[in-house]
Amino acid sequence: MKLNKSIYFLFLGTTLAISSVSCSDYLDTEPITDRAVELSDTPYKTASEAEDLMNTIYNDLGNEYWQLDYFFNGDAQTDVAYQGGDNPQNAQQAEYRIQATNSNVARDWNYIYGRINNCNKVLNYVDNIPDTSLTTTRRQEMKAEAAVMRAMYYFHAVQLWGEVPLVTEAVIGVTAENFDEVYAQVYPARKSVDEVYSLIISDLEGALPNVPASSYKYRASKGAALALLAQVYATKPNPDYAKVVSYTDQLMTQGYSLVGNYDYLFDGTHEGNSESIFEINGNGGSIWWWGTFMFIGNDWKKFNTPSNDLVSSFDSEGDAIRKASTVKFESVGWSDNYWSSANYPFAWKQRETSGNQNVYIFRYADLLLLRAEAKTRLGDYTGAASLVNMVRSRVNLSPISISSANDGINKILWERKLELAFEGQRWFDLKRTGKALEILKNRKDGNGNILSFANNITEQKLLWPIPQTQRDNNSNLTQNPGY
Repeated sequence: MKLNKSIYFLFLGTTLAISSVSCSDYLDTEPITDRAVELSDTPYKTASEAEDLMNTIYNDLGNEYWQLDYFFNGDAQTDVAYQGGDNPQNAQQAEYRIQATNSNVARDWNYIYGRINNCNKVLNYVDNIPDTSLTTTRRQEMKAEAAVMRAMYYFHAVQLWGEVPLVTEAVIGVTAENFDEVYAQVYPARKSVDEVYSLIISDLEGALPNVPASSYKYRASKGAALALLAQVYATKPNPDYAKVVSYTDQLMTQGYSLVGNYDYLFDGTHEGNSESIFEINGNGGSIWWWGTFMFIGNDWKKFNTPSNDLVSSFDSEGDAIRKASTVKFESVGWSDNYWSSANYPFAWKQRETSGNQNVYIFRYADLLLLRAEAKTRLGDYTGAASLVNMVRSRVNLSPISISSANDGINKILWERKLELAFEGQRWFDLKRTGKALEILKNRKDGNGNILSFANNITEQKLLWPIPQTQRDNNSNLTQNPGY
Protein backbone atom coordinates (compact mmCIF):
# COMPACT_ATOMS: atom_id res chain seq x y z
CA MET A 1 0.00 0.00 0.00
CA LYS A 2 1.30 3.46 -0.90
CA LEU A 3 1.17 6.24 1.64
CA ASN A 4 -0.70 9.38 0.81
CA LYS A 5 1.72 11.88 -0.74
CA SER A 6 0.06 14.80 1.00
CA ILE A 7 0.98 13.21 4.30
CA TYR A 8 4.53 12.81 3.05
CA PHE A 9 4.72 16.48 2.18
CA LEU A 10 3.41 17.31 5.64
CA PHE A 11 6.32 15.37 7.10
CA LEU A 12 8.78 17.18 4.88
CA GLY A 13 7.41 20.62 5.57
CA THR A 14 8.00 20.34 9.30
CA THR A 15 11.53 19.07 9.42
CA LEU A 16 15.17 19.67 8.92
CA ALA A 17 16.59 22.13 6.61
CA ILE A 18 14.50 24.19 5.30
CA SER A 19 14.85 27.82 5.01
CA SER A 20 16.68 30.94 4.10
CA VAL A 21 16.41 33.97 6.35
CA SER A 22 16.40 37.64 5.46
CA CYS A 23 17.80 40.52 7.46
CA SER A 24 14.45 40.82 9.20
CA ASP A 25 14.75 37.21 10.42
CA TYR A 26 11.72 36.24 8.36
CA LEU A 27 11.76 32.50 7.74
CA ASP A 28 10.88 31.60 4.19
CA THR A 29 10.15 27.94 4.61
CA GLU A 30 10.74 25.51 1.77
CA PRO A 31 10.37 21.72 2.00
CA ILE A 32 13.22 19.27 1.72
CA THR A 33 11.85 18.13 -1.61
CA ASP A 34 10.04 19.53 -4.64
CA ARG A 35 8.17 16.45 -5.68
CA ALA A 36 7.81 12.91 -4.36
CA VAL A 37 9.33 10.57 -6.94
CA GLU A 38 11.48 7.50 -6.82
CA LEU A 39 15.22 8.10 -6.88
CA SER A 40 15.37 6.07 -10.07
CA ASP A 41 13.11 8.65 -11.70
CA THR A 42 13.69 12.40 -11.95
CA PRO A 43 11.54 15.53 -11.71
CA TYR A 44 14.01 17.26 -14.04
CA LYS A 45 13.90 16.60 -17.76
CA THR A 46 16.22 18.99 -19.61
CA ALA A 47 19.82 20.15 -19.65
CA SER A 48 18.55 23.65 -18.93
CA GLU A 49 16.89 22.47 -15.70
CA ALA A 50 20.15 20.81 -14.70
CA GLU A 51 22.08 24.02 -15.28
CA ASP A 52 19.46 25.89 -13.25
CA LEU A 53 20.14 23.54 -10.35
CA MET A 54 23.84 24.36 -10.58
CA ASN A 55 23.13 28.08 -10.76
CA THR A 56 21.04 27.77 -7.61
CA ILE A 57 23.96 26.20 -5.76
CA TYR A 58 26.24 29.12 -6.60
CA ASN A 59 23.57 31.82 -6.23
CA ASP A 60 23.04 30.51 -2.70
CA LEU A 61 26.46 31.95 -1.85
CA GLY A 62 24.76 35.34 -1.82
CA ASN A 63 22.60 34.45 1.15
CA GLU A 64 22.92 35.52 4.76
CA TYR A 65 25.27 32.80 5.91
CA TRP A 66 28.11 33.93 3.66
CA GLN A 67 27.32 37.66 3.64
CA LEU A 68 27.07 38.14 7.39
CA ASP A 69 27.00 35.13 9.67
CA TYR A 70 30.19 33.40 8.53
CA PHE A 71 32.26 36.49 9.27
CA PHE A 72 30.52 37.21 12.56
CA ASN A 73 30.81 33.59 13.70
CA GLY A 74 34.45 33.43 12.71
CA ASP A 75 35.64 36.68 14.24
CA ALA A 76 33.28 38.19 16.83
CA GLN A 77 33.53 35.04 18.95
CA THR A 78 37.30 35.56 19.13
CA ASP A 79 40.05 37.98 20.14
CA VAL A 80 39.95 39.56 16.66
CA ALA A 81 36.70 41.49 17.10
CA TYR A 82 34.07 42.73 19.51
CA GLN A 83 30.43 42.15 18.72
CA GLY A 84 29.60 45.65 17.58
CA GLY A 85 25.98 46.49 16.91
CA ASP A 86 23.28 45.86 19.49
CA ASN A 87 21.66 42.62 18.34
CA PRO A 88 20.91 40.45 21.42
CA GLN A 89 21.27 37.25 19.40
CA ASN A 90 24.76 38.32 18.35
CA ALA A 91 25.58 39.23 21.95
CA GLN A 92 24.81 35.68 23.04
CA GLN A 93 27.33 34.39 20.50
CA ALA A 94 30.08 36.89 21.27
CA GLU A 95 29.70 36.36 25.03
CA TYR A 96 29.58 32.54 24.97
CA ARG A 97 26.05 32.32 26.38
CA ILE A 98 24.17 31.06 23.34
CA GLN A 99 20.74 29.62 23.99
CA ALA A 100 19.12 26.86 21.98
CA THR A 101 16.46 29.41 20.99
CA ASN A 102 19.01 31.76 19.39
CA SER A 103 17.58 32.75 16.01
CA ASN A 104 21.03 33.18 14.41
CA VAL A 105 21.91 29.59 15.23
CA ALA A 106 18.58 28.38 13.83
CA ARG A 107 19.11 30.48 10.72
CA ASP A 108 22.55 29.02 10.06
CA TRP A 109 21.28 25.47 10.54
CA ASN A 110 18.43 26.08 8.12
CA TYR A 111 20.72 27.73 5.62
CA ILE A 112 23.36 25.00 5.68
CA TYR A 113 20.87 22.15 5.38
CA GLY A 114 18.86 23.96 2.73
CA ARG A 115 22.02 24.28 0.62
CA ILE A 116 22.91 20.63 1.25
CA ASN A 117 19.49 19.75 -0.11
CA ASN A 118 20.18 21.72 -3.30
CA CYS A 119 23.43 19.78 -3.74
CA ASN A 120 21.54 16.54 -3.17
CA LYS A 121 19.16 17.37 -6.02
CA VAL A 122 22.09 17.41 -8.43
CA LEU A 123 23.70 14.31 -6.95
CA ASN A 124 20.43 12.35 -6.91
CA TYR A 125 18.97 13.29 -10.27
CA VAL A 126 21.40 14.59 -12.85
CA ASP A 127 22.26 11.11 -14.15
CA ASN A 128 18.58 10.41 -14.82
CA ILE A 129 17.82 13.50 -16.90
CA PRO A 130 16.82 12.16 -20.33
CA ASP A 131 18.04 15.17 -22.37
CA THR A 132 20.86 13.80 -24.55
CA SER A 133 22.33 17.26 -25.00
CA LEU A 134 23.50 16.96 -21.40
CA THR A 135 26.75 15.10 -22.01
CA THR A 136 28.22 12.44 -19.77
CA THR A 137 31.21 14.68 -19.13
CA ARG A 138 29.02 17.57 -18.01
CA ARG A 139 26.92 15.30 -15.77
CA GLN A 140 30.09 14.05 -14.08
CA GLU A 141 31.33 17.60 -13.68
CA MET A 142 28.02 18.74 -12.17
CA LYS A 143 28.02 15.91 -9.66
CA ALA A 144 31.63 16.64 -8.73
CA GLU A 145 30.89 20.32 -8.14
CA ALA A 146 27.81 19.48 -6.07
CA ALA A 147 29.80 16.96 -4.02
CA VAL A 148 32.47 19.57 -3.21
CA MET A 149 29.82 22.09 -2.20
CA ARG A 150 27.96 19.53 -0.06
CA ALA A 151 31.24 18.60 1.62
CA MET A 152 31.94 22.25 2.35
CA TYR A 153 28.56 22.73 4.02
CA TYR A 154 28.91 19.58 6.09
CA PHE A 155 32.39 20.74 7.11
CA HIS A 156 30.89 23.96 8.44
CA ALA A 157 28.09 22.04 10.18
CA VAL A 158 30.37 19.58 11.97
CA GLN A 159 32.64 22.40 13.17
CA LEU A 160 29.70 24.38 14.53
CA TRP A 161 27.59 21.60 16.09
CA GLY A 162 29.72 18.46 16.23
CA GLU A 163 27.43 15.49 15.62
CA VAL A 164 24.89 16.39 12.94
CA PRO A 165 22.40 14.52 10.74
CA LEU A 166 23.63 13.24 7.39
CA VAL A 167 21.00 13.85 4.71
CA THR A 168 22.05 12.58 1.29
CA GLU A 169 18.72 12.22 -0.53
CA ALA A 170 16.67 15.18 -1.70
CA VAL A 171 13.60 13.18 -2.64
CA ILE A 172 12.40 9.65 -2.08
CA GLY A 173 9.17 7.94 -2.97
CA VAL A 174 7.14 6.58 -0.09
CA THR A 175 5.83 3.03 0.03
CA ALA A 176 4.90 0.68 2.81
CA GLU A 177 8.13 -1.19 2.10
CA ASN A 178 10.49 1.78 2.41
CA PHE A 179 8.75 3.79 5.13
CA ASP A 180 11.58 3.21 7.61
CA GLU A 181 14.08 4.65 5.14
CA VAL A 182 11.85 7.66 4.56
CA TYR A 183 11.46 8.21 8.27
CA ALA A 184 15.22 8.33 8.71
CA GLN A 185 15.49 11.00 5.98
CA VAL A 186 12.67 13.12 7.30
CA TYR A 187 13.45 12.80 11.01
CA PRO A 188 17.16 12.05 11.01
CA ALA A 189 19.23 11.42 14.10
CA ARG A 190 22.65 12.95 14.57
CA LYS A 191 25.62 10.97 13.31
CA SER A 192 29.01 10.73 14.95
CA VAL A 193 31.66 13.27 14.07
CA ASP A 194 33.72 10.48 12.51
CA GLU A 195 30.81 9.52 10.22
CA VAL A 196 30.35 13.14 9.13
CA TYR A 197 34.02 13.49 8.28
CA SER A 198 33.92 10.18 6.43
CA LEU A 199 31.17 11.51 4.14
CA ILE A 200 33.03 14.79 3.63
CA ILE A 201 36.23 13.03 2.63
CA SER A 202 34.37 10.58 0.40
CA ASP A 203 32.61 13.45 -1.39
CA LEU A 204 35.83 15.37 -1.94
CA GLU A 205 38.10 12.53 -2.96
CA GLY A 206 35.41 11.13 -5.23
CA ALA A 207 34.97 14.52 -6.88
CA LEU A 208 38.65 15.16 -7.66
CA PRO A 209 38.79 13.38 -11.06
CA ASN A 210 35.86 15.37 -12.49
CA VAL A 211 35.85 18.83 -10.95
CA PRO A 212 36.61 21.82 -13.20
CA ALA A 213 40.19 23.01 -13.52
CA SER A 214 41.78 25.13 -10.82
CA SER A 215 41.72 28.13 -13.14
CA TYR A 216 38.02 28.51 -12.34
CA LYS A 217 37.81 30.93 -9.41
CA TYR A 218 34.04 31.13 -8.95
CA ARG A 219 33.17 27.42 -9.03
CA ALA A 220 34.02 24.37 -7.02
CA SER A 221 37.27 23.52 -8.79
CA LYS A 222 40.12 21.07 -8.31
CA GLY A 223 41.96 23.69 -6.30
CA ALA A 224 38.94 24.23 -4.04
CA ALA A 225 38.60 20.47 -3.49
CA LEU A 226 42.30 20.15 -2.61
CA ALA A 227 42.14 23.14 -0.26
CA LEU A 228 39.08 21.76 1.51
CA LEU A 229 40.64 18.31 1.82
CA ALA A 230 43.69 19.86 3.48
CA GLN A 231 41.48 21.74 5.94
CA VAL A 232 39.40 18.66 6.67
CA TYR A 233 42.39 16.41 7.38
CA ALA A 234 43.85 19.10 9.66
CA THR A 235 40.59 19.51 11.58
CA LYS A 236 39.02 16.08 11.95
CA PRO A 237 39.50 14.00 15.10
CA ASN A 238 42.95 12.38 14.97
CA PRO A 239 44.22 14.76 12.25
CA ASP A 240 46.27 13.29 9.44
CA TYR A 241 48.98 15.88 8.90
CA ALA A 242 50.72 13.80 6.24
CA LYS A 243 47.51 14.07 4.20
CA VAL A 244 47.49 17.84 4.76
CA VAL A 245 51.01 18.02 3.35
CA SER A 246 50.09 15.72 0.46
CA TYR A 247 47.03 17.73 -0.58
CA THR A 248 48.84 21.05 -0.24
CA ASP A 249 51.66 19.52 -2.31
CA GLN A 250 49.10 18.99 -5.07
CA LEU A 251 47.62 22.44 -4.52
CA MET A 252 51.02 24.04 -5.04
CA THR A 253 51.16 22.58 -8.57
CA GLN A 254 47.89 24.27 -9.61
CA GLY A 255 49.34 27.63 -10.63
CA TYR A 256 48.52 29.68 -7.52
CA SER A 257 50.86 32.35 -6.16
CA LEU A 258 50.77 35.13 -3.60
CA VAL A 259 49.66 38.50 -4.92
CA GLY A 260 52.56 40.93 -4.62
CA ASN A 261 50.57 43.79 -3.08
CA TYR A 262 48.48 42.68 -0.10
CA ASP A 263 45.83 45.34 -0.63
CA TYR A 264 45.16 44.08 -4.15
CA LEU A 265 43.34 41.20 -2.46
CA PHE A 266 40.61 43.55 -1.25
CA ASP A 267 40.63 46.68 -3.40
CA GLY A 268 37.92 45.45 -5.78
CA THR A 269 40.03 45.80 -8.93
CA HIS A 270 42.04 42.56 -8.75
CA GLU A 271 39.29 39.94 -8.46
CA GLY A 272 39.99 36.36 -9.50
CA ASN A 273 43.69 36.95 -8.88
CA SER A 274 46.52 34.40 -8.70
CA GLU A 275 46.03 33.91 -4.96
CA SER A 276 42.32 33.20 -5.21
CA ILE A 277 41.39 29.53 -4.98
CA PHE A 278 37.61 29.92 -4.60
CA GLU A 279 35.80 33.22 -4.23
CA ILE A 280 32.20 34.38 -4.25
CA ASN A 281 31.59 36.51 -7.31
CA GLY A 282 29.65 39.50 -6.05
CA ASN A 283 29.34 41.09 -9.45
CA GLY A 284 28.14 38.05 -11.28
CA GLY A 285 24.64 39.43 -11.69
CA SER A 286 22.83 37.09 -9.30
CA ILE A 287 24.45 38.15 -6.03
CA TRP A 288 24.14 41.63 -4.55
CA TRP A 289 26.66 41.91 -1.71
CA TRP A 290 24.64 43.82 0.86
CA GLY A 291 26.80 42.34 3.62
CA THR A 292 29.38 45.10 3.19
CA PHE A 293 27.04 47.52 4.92
CA MET A 294 27.02 45.31 8.01
CA PHE A 295 30.73 45.97 8.63
CA ILE A 296 31.66 49.46 7.44
CA GLY A 297 30.09 52.90 7.75
CA ASN A 298 29.71 55.30 10.64
CA ASP A 299 25.92 55.65 10.43
CA TRP A 300 25.45 52.98 13.12
CA LYS A 301 27.64 50.72 15.25
CA LYS A 302 28.57 47.97 12.79
CA PHE A 303 29.25 44.31 13.52
CA ASN A 304 32.77 42.96 14.03
CA THR A 305 34.38 45.99 15.65
CA PRO A 306 38.14 45.35 15.48
CA SER A 307 39.48 44.50 18.91
CA ASN A 308 42.21 46.36 20.76
CA ASP A 309 44.11 43.07 20.75
CA LEU A 310 44.07 42.89 16.96
CA VAL A 311 45.16 46.49 16.48
CA SER A 312 47.92 46.18 19.08
CA SER A 313 49.06 42.93 17.41
CA PHE A 314 49.53 44.76 14.12
CA ASP A 315 51.37 47.56 15.92
CA SER A 316 53.66 45.33 17.98
CA GLU A 317 54.62 43.41 14.83
CA GLY A 318 55.19 46.64 12.90
CA ASP A 319 52.72 45.30 10.34
CA ALA A 320 51.52 48.58 8.85
CA ILE A 321 50.68 47.05 5.46
CA ARG A 322 48.14 44.48 6.63
CA LYS A 323 46.79 46.83 9.29
CA ALA A 324 45.94 49.46 6.66
CA SER A 325 44.09 46.86 4.57
CA THR A 326 42.26 45.34 7.52
CA VAL A 327 41.22 48.19 9.82
CA LYS A 328 39.85 51.65 9.00
CA PHE A 329 39.48 54.35 11.67
CA GLU A 330 36.74 57.01 11.56
CA SER A 331 35.03 59.54 13.81
CA VAL A 332 31.66 58.26 15.02
CA GLY A 333 28.73 59.46 17.09
CA TRP A 334 29.15 56.94 19.89
CA SER A 335 31.77 55.64 22.30
CA ASP A 336 32.12 52.53 24.43
CA ASN A 337 34.55 50.66 26.66
CA TYR A 338 36.57 49.64 23.64
CA TRP A 339 37.29 52.75 21.57
CA SER A 340 36.85 56.52 21.63
CA SER A 341 34.38 58.17 19.27
CA ALA A 342 37.17 60.23 17.68
CA ASN A 343 39.08 57.18 16.42
CA TYR A 344 36.78 54.21 16.04
CA PRO A 345 37.82 51.18 13.94
CA PHE A 346 35.90 49.25 11.32
CA ALA A 347 36.66 46.02 9.52
CA TRP A 348 37.98 47.14 6.13
CA LYS A 349 38.39 44.07 3.96
CA GLN A 350 34.77 44.18 2.81
CA ARG A 351 34.81 47.72 1.49
CA GLU A 352 33.03 47.67 -1.88
CA THR A 353 29.72 49.46 -1.24
CA SER A 354 28.32 49.11 -4.76
CA GLY A 355 27.06 45.59 -4.03
CA ASN A 356 29.80 44.02 -6.16
CA GLN A 357 32.08 42.82 -3.36
CA ASN A 358 33.93 39.56 -4.01
CA VAL A 359 34.80 37.44 -0.97
CA TYR A 360 37.31 34.62 -0.59
CA ILE A 361 36.31 31.19 0.57
CA PHE A 362 39.85 29.85 0.06
CA ARG A 363 43.02 31.72 -0.84
CA TYR A 364 46.59 30.57 -1.21
CA ALA A 365 48.13 32.30 1.83
CA ASP A 366 45.64 30.50 4.08
CA LEU A 367 46.72 27.13 2.69
CA LEU A 368 50.44 27.94 2.93
CA LEU A 369 49.97 28.65 6.62
CA LEU A 370 47.89 25.50 7.06
CA ARG A 371 50.69 23.55 5.39
CA ALA A 372 53.13 25.17 7.84
CA GLU A 373 50.89 24.03 10.70
CA ALA A 374 50.97 20.44 9.42
CA LYS A 375 54.74 20.51 8.96
CA THR A 376 55.12 21.80 12.51
CA ARG A 377 53.02 18.92 13.83
CA LEU A 378 55.23 16.54 11.86
CA GLY A 379 58.44 18.03 13.29
CA ASP A 380 59.64 19.83 10.16
CA TYR A 381 60.24 23.18 11.85
CA THR A 382 62.53 24.54 9.15
CA GLY A 383 60.03 23.76 6.41
CA ALA A 384 57.20 25.27 8.45
CA ALA A 385 59.12 28.48 9.10
CA SER A 386 59.95 28.90 5.42
CA LEU A 387 56.25 28.81 4.55
CA VAL A 388 55.38 31.37 7.20
CA ASN A 389 58.18 33.58 5.95
CA MET A 390 56.80 33.45 2.40
CA VAL A 391 53.66 35.11 3.74
CA ARG A 392 55.57 37.56 5.96
CA SER A 393 57.93 38.67 3.23
CA ARG A 394 55.06 40.02 1.15
CA VAL A 395 54.38 42.61 3.86
CA ASN A 396 58.06 43.34 4.53
CA LEU A 397 58.29 41.59 7.89
CA SER A 398 61.44 39.90 9.13
CA PRO A 399 61.65 36.10 9.01
CA ILE A 400 60.86 33.89 11.98
CA SER A 401 62.30 30.60 13.17
CA ILE A 402 60.48 27.74 14.89
CA SER A 403 62.08 25.83 17.74
CA SER A 404 59.34 23.44 18.89
CA ALA A 405 55.82 22.28 18.09
CA ASN A 406 54.21 24.67 20.57
CA ASP A 407 56.40 27.55 19.43
CA GLY A 408 55.43 26.82 15.83
CA ILE A 409 51.69 26.61 16.47
CA ASN A 410 51.76 29.87 18.44
CA LYS A 411 53.69 31.70 15.72
CA ILE A 412 51.49 30.32 12.94
CA LEU A 413 48.32 31.29 14.82
CA TRP A 414 49.76 34.77 15.26
CA GLU A 415 50.49 34.98 11.55
CA ARG A 416 47.03 33.71 10.66
CA LYS A 417 45.48 36.34 12.90
CA LEU A 418 47.28 39.14 11.07
CA GLU A 419 46.89 37.67 7.60
CA LEU A 420 43.28 36.44 7.78
CA ALA A 421 41.47 38.77 10.19
CA PHE A 422 37.86 39.35 9.10
CA GLU A 423 37.88 36.46 6.67
CA GLY A 424 35.85 34.20 8.99
CA GLN A 425 38.73 31.94 10.03
CA ARG A 426 39.78 32.75 13.59
CA TRP A 427 37.14 30.78 15.53
CA PHE A 428 37.88 27.62 13.58
CA ASP A 429 41.65 28.19 13.81
CA LEU A 430 41.54 28.42 17.60
CA LYS A 431 39.39 25.33 17.93
CA ARG A 432 41.48 23.29 15.48
CA THR A 433 44.76 24.06 17.25
CA GLY A 434 43.41 23.52 20.77
CA LYS A 435 44.21 27.11 21.73
CA ALA A 436 40.65 28.45 22.05
CA LEU A 437 40.24 28.43 25.82
CA GLU A 438 43.79 29.66 26.48
CA ILE A 439 43.34 32.69 24.22
CA LEU A 440 39.65 33.52 24.60
CA LYS A 441 39.66 33.55 28.39
CA ASN A 442 42.06 36.51 28.11
CA ARG A 443 40.03 38.77 25.82
CA LYS A 444 40.38 42.41 26.93
CA ASP A 445 38.61 45.75 26.58
CA GLY A 446 40.14 49.07 25.57
CA ASN A 447 41.59 49.61 29.05
CA GLY A 448 43.37 46.28 29.17
CA ASN A 449 40.83 44.65 31.49
CA ILE A 450 39.69 41.08 30.94
CA LEU A 451 36.20 41.19 29.47
CA SER A 452 33.51 40.33 32.00
CA PHE A 453 32.18 37.50 29.86
CA ALA A 454 35.54 35.99 28.86
CA ASN A 455 35.27 33.33 31.54
CA ASN A 456 31.98 32.11 30.05
CA ILE A 457 33.93 30.14 27.48
CA THR A 458 34.22 26.45 28.31
CA GLU A 459 35.01 23.34 26.33
CA GLN A 460 31.29 22.71 25.92
CA LYS A 461 30.74 26.20 24.50
CA LEU A 462 33.07 25.46 21.59
CA LEU A 463 30.07 23.76 20.02
CA TRP A 464 26.77 25.49 19.44
CA PRO A 465 23.44 24.16 20.69
CA ILE A 466 21.18 22.25 18.33
CA PRO A 467 18.41 24.76 17.51
CA GLN A 468 15.36 24.23 19.69
CA THR A 469 13.07 24.61 16.67
CA GLN A 470 14.71 21.58 15.09
CA ARG A 471 14.39 19.51 18.26
CA ASP A 472 10.74 20.51 18.62
CA ASN A 473 10.10 19.12 15.13
CA ASN A 474 12.35 16.10 15.41
CA SER A 475 12.51 14.13 18.64
CA ASN A 476 15.44 12.12 17.28
CA LEU A 477 17.76 15.13 17.62
CA THR A 478 19.69 15.12 20.89
CA GLN A 479 21.13 18.29 22.41
CA ASN A 480 24.80 19.12 22.91
CA PRO A 481 26.00 18.99 26.55
CA GLY A 482 25.70 22.23 28.49
CA TYR A 483 22.56 23.53 26.75
